[in-house]
Amino acid sequence: MIRLVGILVGLGFAFVALLAFGVGAYNAATDPAAETAEHAFHLESEMPEGGYSFTGPIPSWDVAQLQRGYQVYKEVCSACHSLNQLAFRDLSELGYSEDEVKAEAASWTTIPGIDPTTGEAVLRPGLPTDGFPAPYANDVAARAANNNAVPPDLSLMTKARHNGTAYVYSLLTGYQQPSAELATRFPDSMPGPGLNHNPYFANLNLAMAPPLSDNQVTYADGTPATVEQMATDVAAFLTWTAEPSLVDRVRLGWLVMGFLLFLTVLAWLAKKQVWADAKRKD
Repeated sequence: MIRLVGILVGLGFAFVALLAFGVGAYNAATDPAAETAEHAFHLESEMPEGGYSFTGPIPSWDVAQLQRGYQVYKEVCSACHSLNQLAFRDLSELGYSEDEVKAEAASWTTIPGIDPTTGEAVLRPGLPTDGFPAPYANDVAARAANNNAVPPDLSLMTKARHNGTAYVYSLLTGYQQPSAELATRFPDSMPGPGLNHNPYFANLNLAMAPPLSDNQVTYADGTPATVEQMATDVAAFLTWTAEPSLVDRVRLGWLVMGFLLFLTVLAWLAKKQVWADAKRKD
C-alpha cells in the first residue's frame, strides 16, 4: 500500500511539472516579448563606403591602410587600450623594414625594465621583441581613469564582436545625440553622467567618449584624416591584429578547393576508363 501511494505521489508531481512546463512554453510562444530600448534603437554595424580589400573573394591587405591604422592606434587608441597579443616585431608584416621596426619600438618609452646598476624599476625604450605596453598598471588604475570602466584589449576585438570590422568602424563613427523618441519611450535608457550615446553599442550607452575628431592625426602619405577615414583605417588594422593570416588562409582555401576539384575530375575520368573495358567485355 505504501509503495502504491509513493507511486501515485510521484506521478502527481510529474504531472504538475509537465503541466507547468506546458503552460510556460505556451505563454512564451504566444505572449509578445516586452520591447526594450536596445531592441528598438540598436543599429546593425555597417561597412565603410567602398568596403575593404580583405573582404572580397580574392582578399589582400592594403599595406598603406594598415600603416595608417597603426598610426591611429598609436596616437589615439593606445592611450586607453592595450594590444596584448602583438609584439613590435610583428610590424614587419605591415611593410616596415628591420630598422624601421627598431625605430618604432624605441619610440615607445614606457616599457617596464630594470636599471642594471641600481636594480630599480625604470621605463626604457622598446625593443622589437617587446610586446606593446599596457596603458594602465592594473584594472584599478584603468577604472579610476575611465569612469569605472576598464577599456578592453583590442588585439582580438574584431574576432570578439559580431561582424567585427564593421562593428569597430560603426562604433567609432556612430556617436550621436539620443533621439527624442528614445527619451519619451525609454527615459531610463538615456545616457547618465559620464556616458555617451551610441546606437551601435549593445546597450546604447558607453563610457568611452568619441575618440576621433577630424585632423587628429597627420598621415605620412597625405591622406585627409577625417573621422570616417581614421575609423576605416584603424578597423582594418585591428582586423589584421586579430587575424594576420586571414588573407593567406582564404588564398590557401581556394588552392585546396581547386586541388580537390582537379582530383574529382581525375577520379571521374579514371572511373570512366576502368569501367569502359568492363562494359566492352559484357
